[in-house]
Amino acid sequence: MMTRLRNPILMILAFFAVSAVNANAQTTTFSDPLVEYTFEVPDDRWKVVGKTPYVNLVFGTAKEGDLEIRKVSAPVNKLLTDVIREDEEKLQFLPGYVAGKEENFSGALRGSIFNYEYVKAGRNMAGRFYYLRSGESVYVLRFTAYTANLRSLRVQTDVIARTFQIKKN
Repeated sequence: MMTRLRNPILMILAFFAVSAVNANAQTTTFSDPLVEYTFEVPDDRWKVVGKTPYVNLVFGTAKEGDLEIRKVSAPVNKLLTDVIREDEEKLQFLPGYVAGKEENFSGALRGSIFNYEYVKAGRNMAGRFYYLRSGESVYVLRFTAYTANLRSLRVQTDVIARTFQIKKN
């Protein structure tokens, strides 16, 4: 009985390993002459829908996954927590707003993550904002989506944020 179970388990593990390799092989690099940064896009379902005044990508539709990238000026001595609080002051007016936890984050740039949930048109929505510092600038990667979708996209949002970097001159 044990040998019968072991083979299907090995097949399932092999399937997930191959899927993970295939997922990594599908990444493309986002780069545009109008912006000073690049990042890896882990899935071809992410599409650029706007570049002015900020870069905006969607995963299928905006409610399934939306990424908005903004640049904020912040002196080096200004804490990221203070930048996050300024955004949170605006977010708290969203219907059903519930603040989540703040997390440290590191990739090509170091920073913090802020999570929250809210309700839009009767549906549970979530936001996951990455605040990445580069000198006097903070790049805010604002991911929003249906709550369940954002949870399933977390690996992808982390890949985008981890690979986000300033172009070399």
